[in-house]
Amino acid sequence: MTYCRQYFDKVKLVATRIGMYDAAESGGGTSLNGNGRTHVDVQLHSVVPLPNRSSRMSDSQESSSAAAVDMPRVEAAVREMLLGLGENPDREGLKDTPARVARAYREILAGMHEEPGIHLARQFSQEQTGDDLVILRDIDFVSVCEHHFLPFTGRAHVAYLPDHGKVTGLSKLARTVDVFARRPQLQEQLTGQIADALVEHLDPRGVAVVVQAEHSCLKLRGARKAETEMVTTAFRGELRWDRALRSEVLGLMKMS
Repeated sequence: MTYCRQYFDKVKLVATRIGMYDAAESGGGTSLNGNGRTHVDVQLHSVVPLPNRSSRMSDSQESSSAAAVDMPRVEAAVREMLLGLGENPDREGLKDTPARVARAYREILAGMHEEPGIHLARQFSQEQTGDDLVILRDIDFVSVCEHHFLPFTGRAHVAYLPDHGKVTGLSKLARTVDVFARRPQLQEQLTGQIADALVEHLDPRGVAVVVQAEHSCLKLRGARKAETEMVTTAFRGELRWDRALRSEVLGLMKMS
C-alpha cells in the first residue's frame, strides 16, 4: 500500500511539472489531462483510460477502420474480375490495378466503419424563439450504388428545427452526410438514414433532408440517360405534417 502511494505521488509530481496534472482531486483520485488522457485512482491502485471525447475519429478508430477491410481478399477479387472479363491482370498497365482498386474502395466506403453519433454528439445550446430553422445546403457527396457498384454523386440539403435550443456544428451535418454516403447505398435509403440520425442524436422538433444526385448506372448502362437527376426527400416530426413550414424549408433550399 505504501509503495503504491509513493509510486502515484511520483506520477503526480512529474505530471505537475509538465503541466498535465489537474490539481482538483476527488475520491482520493488523481487526474492526468492532455496527451496522457489517464485517470489514476490511488484507492483502487489502478490506471483507467478516460473516454476520448473528440468529435473526430481517433487514431485507433481510423486504424481499426482500415483493419476492417481485407485488402488481399479485395485485390484477389479484382484480379479474378479482370480474368473473367478476358483481360490479362499481369500486363504492364494492369499489374498494380487490383491494389489500386482495393485502396480506392477502402477510402470511398470508409463510412461503413464509422458512426454518425461521433459527429452529432458535438452539441451547443442557443437561445431559441419560435421556429428558428437551421439549414445547410449544397453538401457535396460521392456514394456507390449497391446494385451495380457504380458511383452516384450529388448534393444534400439538410434542415432541422431545434428543440430547447440544442444545435450541432455545421461541419457535423456535412460529416453525417459523408458517413452514410460513403457506403454501398441506395439514394432513397441514404436520404432516410440522414434524417433518422438527426432525429436520434439531436432530438429536434422536425427534420427535412433533400438529396439530388446523378447516377452512373443510369448514364453508362441500361437506359443511358445522361441528363437525368434523381431527387429524394425525407421529412420527420413537424416538418412532416406542417405543410406551411415544409414549404418554407423547401423554398430556402430552393427546391420549391
